[in-house]
Amino acid sequence: MGVYALLVVGATSALTNASSACRSWPACDGRWYAVDSLSLAVVWGHRTLAVVTGVLVVTAAVMAWRRGASRRVRTAITVAIAAYPVQVGVGALTATSGSSAALAGAHLALGVLIFAGLVAALAWTLETETAHLPSGEWEGEPKGDDGDSSVPSTGPMATLYAYFRLTKPRLMWLLCLVAAAGMALAAGPSLRTETVAATLGGGVLAIGASGTFNHVLEREKDKKMSRTDDRPLATDRIPKRNALAFGFTLAAASLVAFYSVNALTALLGLTAIIFYSVIYTLVLKPNTRQSTVIGGAAGALPALIGWAAVTGEVGVAGLALAAVIFLWTPAHFYNLALAYKDDYERGGFPLMPVVSGEATTRKHIVYYLGATLVSAMVLAALAGLGILYAATTVVFGGVFLYATVRLHRERDRPAAMRAFHASNAYLGCLLVAVVVDAMVV
Repeated sequence: MGVYALLVVGATSALTNASSACRSWPACDGRWYAVDSLSLAVVWGHRTLAVVTGVLVVTAAVMAWRRGASRRVRTAITVAIAAYPVQVGVGALTATSGSSAALAGAHLALGVLIFAGLVAALAWTLETETAHLPSGEWEGEPKGDDGDSSVPSTGPMATLYAYFRLTKPRLMWLLCLVAAAGMALAAGPSLRTETVAATLGGGVLAIGASGTFNHVLEREKDKKMSRTDDRPLATDRIPKRNALAFGFTLAAASLVAFYSVNALTALLGLTAIIFYSVIYTLVLKPNTRQSTVIGGAAGALPALIGWAAVTGEVGVAGLALAAVIFLWTPAHFYNLALAYKDDYERGGFPLMPVVSGEATTRKHIVYYLGATLVSAMVLAALAGLGILYAATTVVFGGVFLYATVRLHRERDRPAAMRAFHASNAYLGCLLVAVVVDAMVV
């Protein structure tokens, strides 16, 4: 996380042009820690963090060799420590000669290399230490994923609530926040209220339609899983014909709302509905352990929808935001797959924990978490995001990583659910930071 903080602070320093406040190295015009401005504070914070992190990287490397870590762990951390002084040298050259595209690219590439080496070393170390230990991810019988005992079981209110559950409302807040972040990145403070209303309204309807079709198509599998056997179609509270009519009505209304913005937004909205309802639900989820990875495209599409709603096209920053969501999805959902491994196995879904085992799944969570953090840093560089965003991705990324390490150590359902909720907190706070940073002039 120290190396990651360096990457993010470096990107923030470049974006705020803080490096122009100090064109010498290691001191600034012969002065040490003379902080006369925010720019100098950023510069000195970056250089101090580089020293502290360098000590930590050396310490980690020494520990890996002295404790007889596996060859691949020693190799990964040796690559990181070998690249570190080169990274410092490139940073010094950038500070003294001015940043060029080549130097900036080399600086970023070396930082990502160091971070990737440390992430790999961590994942492999945790695998070695915990893969042979017993797991308890699937112990116990969870009941119901979105039911509410306070809602009447019969009568008009019960029927209304059953239709409400078809829309998978728990997905709405996060996916709408993704679309809002895409709009904020594209428009900044000039974002129009009517664009927000039409896009988010269409998004809510599209998510509801997708969720309804998912309920219809998975109703027989839902009956086999204790987590989902109380869903409206699994319990026959809503006839399939009525649910399909409800879903198509929501889908049509969502396309009308999207088309009122522009045609590309409507096309992307239709793509999202078809991808989640047909490709993910019918093709990927029942047939491949990579369904979570590929299915991440469904969650990433709202970022492009938000961007297209403002610009009428797909932009680089919008794609970068979509990449963050795409890479975050496996790091997020694999925790839930671990917590409900037995349920997914009974339902016939070949998810990663069912096919490849818990240890492999935990290792892949670390991989995808590292990739998510790197993509978040790239987004900051491409979109011109500021200090709030930088602090958010470092702090909440650290919380997410801590929960993931605890999952390796504890290997039970509570640890998996903590990591699941930490992933939600990371992305939710990151998206709020995107909106705030983009909207503040």
